Amino acid sequence: MTRTLDPGGLAERSSALPPRLARIMRPELPSLAEEIVAEIRRAIPEYARPIDGPYGHVLRISVEHSLSAFVDRVAAPPGVPCVPDVNDGSAGTARMLGQYEAHEGRSMDSLQAAYRIGGQVAWRRVMKVAPRHDISSAVMSRLADALFVYLDELAAVSLEGYLEAKARPIPAMDDRRRRLLHRLVDEPDGDVAEAAEAAGWTVPAEVTLVAVEPEARCVWTALDDDVLADLECAAPHLLMPGPFTAARRAMLDAAVPGRRVAVGLTMPTGQAADSLRWARQALSLALDGVLDGEPVVLCEENLVTLWLLSDPALVEQLTRRRLGILDGMTPGQQDRLTETLRTWLVTRGTAAEIAELLHIHPQTVRYRMRKIEQTFGAELEDPEARFGIEVALRAAFLRSRRPSPGPRRPAPVPHPAPRLRRLK
Repeated sequence: MTRTLDPGGLAERSSALPPRLARIMRPELPSLAEEIVAEIRRAIPEYARPIDGPYGHVLRISVEHSLSAFVDRVAAPPGVPCVPDVNDGSAGTARMLGQYEAHEGRSMDSLQAAYRIGGQVAWRRVMKVAPRHDISSAVMSRLADALFVYLDELAAVSLEGYLEAKARPIPAMDDRRRRLLHRLVDEPDGDVAEAAEAAGWTVPAEVTLVAVEPEARCVWTALDDDVLADLECAAPHLLMPGPFTAARRAMLDAAVPGRRVAVGLTMPTGQAADSLRWARQALSLALDGVLDGEPVVLCEENLVTLWLLSDPALVEQLTRRRLGILDGMTPGQQDRLTETLRTWLVTRGTAAEIAELLHIHPQTVRYRMRKIEQTFGAELEDPEARFGIEVALRAAFLRSRRPSPGPRRPAPVPHPAPRLRRLK
C-alpha cells in the first residue's frame, strides 16, 4: 500500500503551535537546508558524493521539500491538514531516497542515520533562533514533538520506497539482459530471439552502443527500461535500441554522472559489435586527449579521426612514404614546413591569408612554399599523392594531441605544426 505523510498526530500537535512560528522558521530554511546536507555528507561516507550528481540533487531537494512541508504544516490553520502529494514534494523525494538505497544494495541504516542528523541539525537551529523571539518552553516542547513525529513519517515513506524497489528489480540489472547484451556483441550471426524473449526484451531493427569510462558509478534508476547494460566489467558499455536522441543523452548524463562516454554509430542490430568497437576507439582517443573534452563523444562527428587512427601501423607506413622526404631536415625545419603545407592544403589560401592564420609575415610564407615545391616537386600536382600527403599530415597532427609523459602539454593553437617523428 502506498503511504502519504499522515498528518493525523502531527496536525493535532501543530494546531496548538502559534502561527508566528512558521513566519519565524521560513527565512531560516535555505541556509538550514545547506547545513543539513553538508552535515549528512560529512557524517555518512555513502553520501559523500559530488553534490551536483543525481544522488546529491535528490538529497538536496528532499531536504528542502521536507523542511518546507513541515513549516507549511505548522502554518496551516487548526483542522486544515497539509498533506504533500505522494508523487511530489517531501513524500515523493523520501520515497525516491528509499529506492536509491535499495538500488545501491545497502540497508536502510544510512538513510535512517541521515534523518536523525537532519532532525538534530534542525533542532540546533531552533534552539539558536528561539531565544530571539521569546518562545515559551511549552511551545518548544510541542514543536520538538511535532518535528520528530514528522521525521518518523518521512522514514516510513522511505522504507516503503525501499521495499518497492527490492520487490521490483531494475530491468537493466537483470543477468539475463546482461547475457543477451554479450550475445548481441559477441555473436552477431547468432539467433537471439529466444534469449531476448526470456529477458523480456524486444529485438529492434537498429541499435546504438555506448562505451563508458572504466570504474563509472551507475545510477541504475536513470536507465531507460529498454537499455541493455554491463557497467561492472573492465570495459563498461550499454546498448540503446534505435538512434541516439536528446532524451537518450539526458539519460546518460543522469545514469553515469561525471564520466566520459562515447556513442557509437546507429547500426542494424546484427552489427552491434561494429558500433561498440568504434565507440571504444572514440572513448580511448577522448581519454588520451586526442578528441575534445566533451563528456559525451559522438562517433558520427569524428569519423575521419577514427578512420585515420584506426590502424596506426598503416598510417605510419603512409607517413614514411609521403613525408619521408623531410627526414634529412631538423625537427624545427620539419615543423615549419609541415605547418605551412598543412594550412595551404586545408585552406588553399593566398600567402597573405596563410600568414594571418600562422601569425607570420607573408614573405615567410612565400619562402616556405618555394621550399615545399622544391622538396615535393610533382607530387603536389598529383591528386592522389597530394591526398596522401594531406592524410599523413592530419594523422600526425592528431597523434601530436596525445599527451606525452610528464607535464601536461598546453592545448594546441589553430593549425599547429604537427610534430613528426624522425623518419628513418
